Amino acid sequence: MTRDQSEQPTPETNIPFNTPIVIGWKERLDFVDWQLRRLKVKIDTGARTSVLDAIRYELHEDGQNGPFARLYLALDHKQPLKIAVVEAPLLRKIVVRNSGGICEERPLIETEIRLGPVQKKIVLTVTRREGLTFRMLLGRNALANDFIVDVGKKYLLRRK
Repeated sequence: MTRDQSEQPTPETNIPFNTPIVIGWKERLDFVDWQLRRLKVKIDTGARTSVLDAIRYELHEDGQNGPFARLYLALDHKQPLKIAVVEAPLLRKIVVRNSGGICEERPLIETEIRLGPVQKKIVLTVTRREGLTFRMLLGRNALANDFIVDVGKKYLLRRK
């Protein structure tokens, strides 16, 4: 069978399915597993691993599906007494070098996020980021294959 004009690929069909999405140096994301929406995050291409601020956390070995972390999150600077308590699978503890160059042991957890149209599971560490502007940094591993960062822009993924 020969191809006629209608069977020729259009420019739209030539776009790869996994074309990375351009994002700014700061965006808002949703934590799907925890029903938390529009958390302001800094996109940090200098960090390999993502990190989330917790005012406190507890590690438990006896969860229904294995070890887990219970996190106490104060995600809004304007409402510091509004605390969200969430749980996530504890993968293990890892040693991370913080921005000050000091090594610290942190829990490594897994959760699902939505950033723009992309929903995916990511791993992140948990620590106290008191006094820092952003409650969360989204590192290279979470961005890989899905996003390109335009460091001169912010909030490119506007709410529809």
